[in-house]
Amino acid sequence: MIRKLATTVAILLVSSVAVAADINVAANTANVPFEFQDASGKLVGFEIDLLNTIGKRLNKSIEFTEMPFNSLFAAVQSGRADIAIGSITITPKRLESVSFTQPFFDANQCLTVGKASGIKGVEGLAGKQVAVVTGTTGEMWATQNDAKYKFGGISRYDDNVSPMLDIATGRIGGLVHDCPIDAYYIKDKPQYAIVATIPTNEQFGLMLRKGSPLLRDVDTAIARLKQDGELARLYTKWFGSSAPTGSSTVTVTQSPQP
Repeated sequence: MIRKLATTVAILLVSSVAVAADINVAANTANVPFEFQDASGKLVGFEIDLLNTIGKRLNKSIEFTEMPFNSLFAAVQSGRADIAIGSITITPKRLESVSFTQPFFDANQCLTVGKASGIKGVEGLAGKQVAVVTGTTGEMWATQNDAKYKFGGISRYDDNVSPMLDIATGRIGGLVHDCPIDAYYIKDKPQYAIVATIPTNEQFGLMLRKGSPLLRDVDTAIARLKQDGELARLYTKWFGSSAPTGSSTVTVTQSPQP
């Protein structure tokens, strides 16, 4: 009887232990439409769909952990996450410390302002506070061009929604951020306007730690999603238009090297 009871307890203990995911993904979830929570609290978005599709293709389970953009880099470098997502731009500097898959999305930076502000372009930011998301290429651009355009200051945020609210109140002159994200956010908010495109010619990829054994398989999966049109389908689902011909969404390339 005692042996039977002990066996039963052991089975219950084993069955109560959560099964670890095969791939842990760090996600900047305040990042519409790449990754965000819908009205029911479910995690959705272009990159969420991409990772879930990759997981199915590789027969691996996926688990997402939410965190601010500037925490993504430490998460993959420390091994707390296998992959990071958050519309992360591939740059030579970043390739010194992390690895990326081949790019799958092309983007530039845009300046978003309040329509009532009267700001018509980046020159109109002279003497005004400029919002950026910490750790992004928008922050890099604003820092490099601060003296040129004579900004009144640079305000740094952990997400792209908070600066939009500050633009609406007039505390912030404008937000320099990824064009597709901000265009999606303001499409049903007529109080905002994108008044300038800053040609930074960026490409987004999935970020992994240096030497990650996952890189090759994940990169191969992305290539196949491009070849069979699935990635283009996801692009249309989330951005409402066809992926541009010749863009990294439809063109198979190689994983970038430092």
